[in-house]
Amino acid sequence: MHPFAYTRATDAGQAVAQVTVDPHASFLAGGTTQLDLMKDGVLRPERLIDITRLPLGGVTHDEAAIRVGALTTMEELAADTVVRERLPFVREALLLGASVQLRNMATIGGNLLQRARCRYFRDPTVSACNKRDPGTGCAAIEGIQRMHAVLGTSEHCIALHASDVAVPLTALGAVVHVQGGHGTRSIPLTEFYLKPGDTPHVENVLRHGELITSVEIPLLPGGARSHYLKVRDRASYEFALASAGVALVIENGVIRQARVALGGVGTVPWRAREAEEVLRGARAASDVFRAAAQVALAGARPLPGTAFKVELAKRTLVRTLETVAGEPS
Repeated sequence: MHPFAYTRATDAGQAVAQVTVDPHASFLAGGTTQLDLMKDGVLRPERLIDITRLPLGGVTHDEAAIRVGALTTMEELAADTVVRERLPFVREALLLGASVQLRNMATIGGNLLQRARCRYFRDPTVSACNKRDPGTGCAAIEGIQRMHAVLGTSEHCIALHASDVAVPLTALGAVVHVQGGHGTRSIPLTEFYLKPGDTPHVENVLRHGELITSVEIPLLPGGARSHYLKVRDRASYEFALASAGVALVIENGVIRQARVALGGVGTVPWRAREAEEVLRGARAASDVFRAAAQVALAGARPLPGTAFKVELAKRTLVRTLETVAGEPS
């Protein structure tokens, strides 16, 4: 591992200031992905600012939303009573996202910032990767593509966004609150992530030194039903081949409200707004669900190794919608 200096921050302002002035510094929280990447030589920070003792944990709520401190662990959030009762598909995504050991270490802020699981990104010794080393190429485009994206890709990168919980949070319109050298700002999660385009190394809109302090998650309305379905190669801890997070409000057999997002198929957590438009005002029926799935994947750009994901994602979304609506599969 590349040598680095270590500092434990005593308050958020101090942590932000230390990272802002040093282009080679990074924050350290749970570190469940970060330390692996440092060991592999993908990340080479010269200074780590430990933020784990900062008062950025815990969950509060009001009638409209919950506010989750960035250092709240995945396990803590999954155990919250309001999440269990009012945001069940968020809880499902958290529990499916990692083993118990990791959920007790990994933070919500860190989960949203986790790096690509692309094998080429994570192997700096042999692989070209525009995300890791801009301008070197994308080995995945001519390589093994099974765990890559079909939505939001570019000729420079097809790496998949791997977070499970980011999928229902994107569907809900969660907001990320950050603190930086120039003050605070609030960023909708749908605007937080950046598609690769010709700058795959720029993954989100955070400026250097900005720290996620909390995530605001709107609560589902009373009577809403939701589900997160994750399709993977094995039932034990594994990343999604395709996933769907769905929340519906159904009255007298008609869908009044719909929120839909996809995972396992996009370079960012994918809000399927076109599918939501198909669903709103329509009957809660399988033919409508299939039409919604068709438009959700209409923009897919598969390669030979990812072509199967288009149909798999459609079926995943249809099954999730049928589960939420109580329709037979």
